Amino acid sequence: MKPHVNIVVLVDAVGALSDGTLHNGNLSLVDDGDFESHGQGTVDLCTIVVPGQVVQWTAIAIDVQTTAEISAITFLPPGGAAPARAPVWEAPSGGHENLDLKVWEGVVPAHLTRGVPYHYRLEVQMHEGRHSVLHLDSPALMCA
Repeated sequence: MKPHVNIVVLVDAVGALSDGTLHNGNLSLVDDGDFESHGQGTVDLCTIVVPGQVVQWTAIAIDVQTTAEISAITFLPPGGAAPARAPVWEAPSGGHENLDLKVWEGVVPAHLTRGVPYHYRLEVQMHEGRHSVLHLDSPALMCA
């Protein structure tokens, strides 16, 4: 088993800003995990992980003239649509720089229940301004 799982967040920033949503084909997620994750290439990616594994998220804009970066990742309470006051697990604030890509990283905790999807809010910043941050709540991590 790989010690890291990489999740790539492909963003059509022009489409997302025009539509005001990350849905409608404006964002897709893929991972390189050892297990069969569900929803590869969609906003509903459920990445299969194991406790102690490092998960890294990287946003990539599909148009080289636009920017897109992850501004926050917050895990949601079961069945909830809003972030928990005390999330199950939260990626470190601000991520860290790696070859000019902002990479968010966190370690899968041992207390997660196997077979239960842990959905997270993924916030993406594109350019500057009032409507430049969009989010979705559909991706998840699930322990094998």
